[in-house]
Amino acid sequence: MKTTNSNIAYKDEGQGEALLLIHGFCGSSNYWNRVIPKLSENYRVIAIDLPGHGASEGNDKVQEIEHYALVIKDFIEELKIEKVTMFGHSLGGYITLAFAESYSDYLNGFSLIHSTGFPDSKEAKEGRTASAKKIDKEGITPFIDGLVPKLFAPANVETHKQSLEEVKKIGYEVHPQGAKNALQAMKDRKDRTKVLGNTELPVLLIAGEDDQLIPADKTFTASGENIKQVMIKGAGHMSMYEAPEELSNAILSYIKKA
Repeated sequence: MKTTNSNIAYKDEGQGEALLLIHGFCGSSNYWNRVIPKLSENYRVIAIDLPGHGASEGNDKVQEIEHYALVIKDFIEELKIEKVTMFGHSLGGYITLAFAESYSDYLNGFSLIHSTGFPDSKEAKEGRTASAKKIDKEGITPFIDGLVPKLFAPANVETHKQSLEEVKKIGYEVHPQGAKNALQAMKDRKDRTKVLGNTELPVLLIAGEDDQLIPADKTFTASGENIKQVMIKGAGHMSMYEAPEELSNAILSYIKKA
């Protein structure tokens, strides 16, 4: 792991065109461990730990999706990278869309992986509030124990026990305030479906066939010559664990045609 001057931790492997991987809520750069080796054979692959996640320090100024996007912009500038292709998983996808909206000049293209341009529903907002209260009352560990099984396809909860345990361990290391800041940011995020509809950049949309959190129709909200849609069969919200080879192949196919 490396760390920037602003205390953002990241992995940096391979050489060539830069790919930036942004993990989801209560995750870390370790989410991408099963796909980085294949991607880094021909590309420079950078996987970041968001503030308050992984080895990155928390930052209470980062409580809006737009704030996370600014952190990413500053990160890219600090690494002196002119352009990246950005891949955002779940929360990372919300950040990617906000980045594409405000800083598209930094992008060769972008991808939403198990993510959406839609804002939270009323029920989802209430769920974010309840989650923050649960973390306050019980701590991060019970919250992660309840969250992680929902991330996997129902059929994979038993067959991918080791992966579930890995994801839980990553979640346990998230700073409680970092998790609560992310919950607030997701709760307040705006509708960015128009960003997908209006962009001329190459876009990759990836959905899991059995995703219990963000179904495919919430991911596949735009179509066009510049937009590629990929459904990963048998995967839930965590194709990087449930189907890493299929995810890697989808990313590589997209990059080569972008």
